[in-house]
Amino acid sequence: MFEYIVKRLLLATFTLLAILLVSYVLLRLAPGDPTKSNIFGSDAAPSSLDASKGALRRSNVLREKLNLDKPIIVGFALWLKALVLHGDFGVSASVDPGKPVTTMILERLPITLSLNFWAIIITYLCAIPLGVYAAVHAGGHFDRGSAFVLFLLYSLPVMWVALLLQTTLCEGGKWPIFPLKGLSVANADSLSTWQLQWELLRCYTLPVLCLTYANFAGLSRYARNGMLEVIHSDYIRTARAKGVSETGVIWRHGFRNGLITLITLFGGLLPSLVAGSLLVEYIFNIPGMGTLSLLALSSRDYPLQMALFAFTGMLTLGGIFVSDMLYLAADPRIKLQS
Repeated sequence: MFEYIVKRLLLATFTLLAILLVSYVLLRLAPGDPTKSNIFGSDAAPSSLDASKGALRRSNVLREKLNLDKPIIVGFALWLKALVLHGDFGVSASVDPGKPVTTMILERLPITLSLNFWAIIITYLCAIPLGVYAAVHAGGHFDRGSAFVLFLLYSLPVMWVALLLQTTLCEGGKWPIFPLKGLSVANADSLSTWQLQWELLRCYTLPVLCLTYANFAGLSRYARNGMLEVIHSDYIRTARAKGVSETGVIWRHGFRNGLITLITLFGGLLPSLVAGSLLVEYIFNIPGMGTLSLLALSSRDYPLQMALFAFTGMLTLGGIFVSDMLYLAADPRIKLQS
């Protein structure tokens, strides 16, 4: 086990380096000059805007600071050296000039993680029982009806659903039940504990719902299909013949073997939720990682973009590693070394 973990960590390290190298190369090859965009307001030539010599000097200083005046490979090596030796992602070039990128991410990361934590919990708690029940009653009215509803949910775009919920259930809409934007509660100090929890619930409900419904629909069908492959196996028939209750057959014998598909999906669920939260956070004006990614992309903030690429890559590789570890808990017959 220890040898396998070491090998996986080494492989993940080289994979992350490859991801960062490709990301850096693509950023450098993208058209336009981010230093001129930040200083002059457009990618036009400085002379066309009557730019001062001071602005040109600041542009050159910023280029040197971002290593844009050096070849791509050299620039990547210098960025990687600062990261490995000092744990330094650099400072923001345009979103919040001069502020450490790590600080910016740590300020917004808890918000995105809290949203995605509840989205994952609700997704699995709702999708798995629904999928198992549909598999046990395969071909019945519930199975066919739930399939129609779930495929309908899966096909709905997140942006359209979020805007629809805002116009109908938020302040200013037809039924103003939930706040329109943000996760902060006004006058929190004057509220009791239960009142504060209720207000937080109102703030979180719609964003979490938008992050949940599509993954919930897909995961429940995967749970159904995984259980269908199991409940007709020989050992399930043997368990029934021994007099094991139907509940015990399904959940104690069948469900554990049907978990393999769900564990595999978990490896990519968290990165996809973080990526999908970009639209949700933007629409609901939530200051999380999604809106930070959008700001970094629109302002061409190279240090911030590279830090976000590194975070997303580590999240994806970490999810895959956790999935491999969960395989052992679900099925002891699996030998990771092989």
